[in-house]
Amino acid sequence: MSQPVGRVPQRRNARSNRARILATARQELGRNPDITLEELARASGVVRRTLFGHFPGRAALLEALAEEAAEALEAAVAFGAPATEPAERALARFTLSIWPVGDRYRMLLALAHRDLGAERVDEILTPARVRATAIVEYGQRDGVFHSHLPPAVLGAALEAMTVALLEEVNTGTFEDDGTRVAVATLIAAGVPEKQARVVVDEVVATATAEDAADG
Repeated sequence: MSQPVGRVPQRRNARSNRARILATARQELGRNPDITLEELARASGVVRRTLFGHFPGRAALLEALAEEAAEALEAAVAFGAPATEPAERALARFTLSIWPVGDRYRMLLALAHRDLGAERVDEILTPARVRATAIVEYGQRDGVFHSHLPPAVLGAALEAMTVALLEEVNTGTFEDDGTRVAVATLIAAGVPEKQARVVVDEVVATATAEDAADG
């Protein structure tokens, strides 16, 4: 059964409007966490009715952003998880994979506990926490990372450092493409600084070559 001619463009426009609203929300909420939906509609270039048609309230908008962040983080974790790789390279690759996601959705940090709730934030971060703990665990077993903290505790400490650095990006006092964060993460895990820099450079070079080959 054929669809009405005008329906496909309407659906395409609806998807485009929704994507534009979410993209604008990522930017504007980072600047002003208390921005109203009316102000956000104007910034997105849509009328109030269009925005409310997609997101009937602030909670719905933030949940859509949280859903996006969760999917992006899960994909990044999977991408940064080769089957076999030395632990220091695995941790560097993992950090470089998740940093762009954290950077893109860092405005959620300011809204996390006030609007989303700790339970929802934990749900979003769970895949990354599980992977980080696994990397730390086999890195400790191989003698690559220091072992005076349990894997889950060291993983939580590395996560807290990453979140703190993202908050510094929010305030404008820090900017990074992920390489400095990856080096800092390896050092915090127990890798000597010189070796950490070499490992991160190698992982970046490998990723760049892989991207070039795919392109």
